[in-house]
Amino acid sequence: MTDSRDKYQGIIPAFYACYDESGDISQARCQALARHLLAQGVGGLYVNGSSGECIYLSVEERKKVLEAVMEAVGGKLTIIAHVACNNTRDSMELARHAQALGVDAIAAIPPIYFRLPEEAIARYWNDISGAAPDTDFVIYNIPQLAGVALTPGLYQEMINNPRVKAVKNSSMPVQDIEVFKTLGRGKVAVFNGPDEQFVAGRVMGADGGIGGTYAVMPRLFIKADDFIHSGSFEGARAIQVEINRVIAALLSGRCDLYAMLKEVLRQKGIVCGSVRAPLMPLQEGDAAIARQIVKMIAKTERGII
Repeated sequence: MTDSRDKYQGIIPAFYACYDESGDISQARCQALARHLLAQGVGGLYVNGSSGECIYLSVEERKKVLEAVMEAVGGKLTIIAHVACNNTRDSMELARHAQALGVDAIAAIPPIYFRLPEEAIARYWNDISGAAPDTDFVIYNIPQLAGVALTPGLYQEMINNPRVKAVKNSSMPVQDIEVFKTLGRGKVAVFNGPDEQFVAGRVMGADGGIGGTYAVMPRLFIKADDFIHSGSFEGARAIQVEINRVIAALLSGRCDLYAMLKEVLRQKGIVCGSVRAPLMPLQEGDAAIARQIVKMIAKTERGII
């Protein structure tokens, strides 16, 4: 566990699940990806979240991913382990496991599918947090997928829990970042979630970012963050424009976004395998798109770094 006071700032890529050729979790490939991202200069890793295909992995598979990451880079990066399952018992098991490994924080989306009252969501999060009493807790707000939003009332209830140290805000309105920063009164960090608005989120007050496309172009996000720190907002905006061009290309294939992201990494020499069904693997023509994306990223890096 890192002791840095800045551990909930900066660029934290969402970690991808890495599979072998049979579609099983490959701890060796997870370790290779983690070491690669460490070498790129990121501030941490967000493990077993949406980008990690968490809802398609078993509890034991998620443990294997986190164990591999911690063995590879634990203590060298901020590690936030997303532990939410669609039931409290499994979520608490993952929370205990994450704490035993020494992660910096655990995180959780709200329960999905059934529409629960805010009281039930708060109890779910607090029960998970209670299973890892020596570990910080990060609220993951992603209403477009979870089907429920982090409201100001629910947020104020949750920050009564002293272990709540951050919010990963993946809602699209940038204003939400300002709301959570204000209500947190300087005690709760806020991460920007949507990669397409990283710069806007940082300007609005986000302390850093956690994003699904960071792993294929970490140096671009790091440079944009550096510009924000120095007050060079035009420079940051220019990088965001190029990042958004890359994201548009990533979404232009027939395959799932995460299959495309992994193909980009494969062409850079980092093998993560495919994606877990029912996500769509690479289709005809997708590898060619990935080759163009690799060139786009390299060209932008040469121009600004």
